[in-house]
Amino acid sequence: MRIFLVVALLLFNLQAKSLFSNDNQAETGKYILALKDLIVAAQRTRGVTLSYINGNQSALLLIQNYRDDMKKAIGDMDSLPLAKEPTINSRATLISNSFTKLNSRALKMTSTEAFDAYSENIAQALMLAQTVSKSGSKNMNDFGKEVSSIMMETIMPLSEYIGKQRALGSGAAAKGSANETVKVKMKVLLHKIEKLNDQLQSQMRSVVNQKPDYYNANVNSRLITAQQKINKYVAFSKKELFKDKITIDANEYFTMATDAISTIMVIFDMNIVAIEEDSKGWI
Repeated sequence: MRIFLVVALLLFNLQAKSLFSNDNQAETGKYILALKDLIVAAQRTRGVTLSYINGNQSALLLIQNYRDDMKKAIGDMDSLPLAKEPTINSRATLISNSFTKLNSRALKMTSTEAFDAYSENIAQALMLAQTVSKSGSKNMNDFGKEVSSIMMETIMPLSEYIGKQRALGSGAAAKGSANETVKVKMKVLLHKIEKLNDQLQSQMRSVVNQKPDYYNANVNSRLITAQQKINKYVAFSKKELFKDKITIDANEYFTMATDAISTIMVIFDMNIVAIEEDSKGWI
């Protein structure tokens, strides 16, 4: 009877965690985390650059700070083993060089030119993140694959939509108005943000229920905070940014959006920890 209980307990534990460790899964997670930091820093750089171009002189110091964050993230990416993979190395180098060139000339562009250029580079970085995720997924456990999909197909797009809205909104606030083209872009973005916000909540509750021990005990409260802050940000944007004369402070609007993004980046980081935990195995 005692042997039966030991075997049963072992089988139960093996259902929760793989027998063998998965180093490839762990390395993929580390690279995605560094690439995420680059994307977030680039999104912030885009936002303050538009705010500055549209007249917010106080944004100049932030531009340099966020550019420094971009450089650090690129250095972190280059230091990881996955950076030696030829395809990843080639694409990451192109993205890095493109961002460097863009940062050197962005302040001489129009707001539309800068927005489009940063958005294109960020899109390339997101595509690289998805490539790394899909390439590494063949070596991932089923749980790792599901969580990676949430990170790449929900969290990062949601971050980018909020980042774009932050750039357009803070630029409009700095200028004091938004033309019809910008208003249409913002309406589309706000709709996408609402949709992915709901999707994130559903997907995350599913994976947390599968592996609650892989997540911090406050993960559910973090999810509630993210949902509430994003909903508040969307409602505020709809109320203030479609007026003929915009009177909100550009820096305060930027900070509000950044706070909303930060809440989902906390969830992103929790998922990285969960993937690393899932990769450990018993051997």
